[in-house]
Amino acid sequence: MNYLVKYELEAIDDLKKLTSSIQKRIVNKIKWLSENCEQIKHESLKGNLSVFYKLRVGDYRIIYEFDLEDQVIFIDKIGHRREIYE
Repeated sequence: MNYLVKYELEAIDDLKKLTSSIQKRIVNKIKWLSENCEQIKHESLKGNLSVFYKLRVGDYRIIYEFDLEDQVIFIDKIGHRREIYE
């Protein structure tokens, strides 16, 4: 079952800063996440970011939250692994 994906404004801005090939890879991974949300083990972040989850796309990370009841994924932030957690 596909989940609805909602992008935060920051995530949209982050995505626009990337090259088109990286953008395509990230969008494809988010589509995959929406199709497989119930079947995968979500990797939660630590500390004060523990309400968020991460998804790897090479050296890039997608930071997201999800609501199982309403079947919605919220994409909060997208960026290179060196900078994403700041």
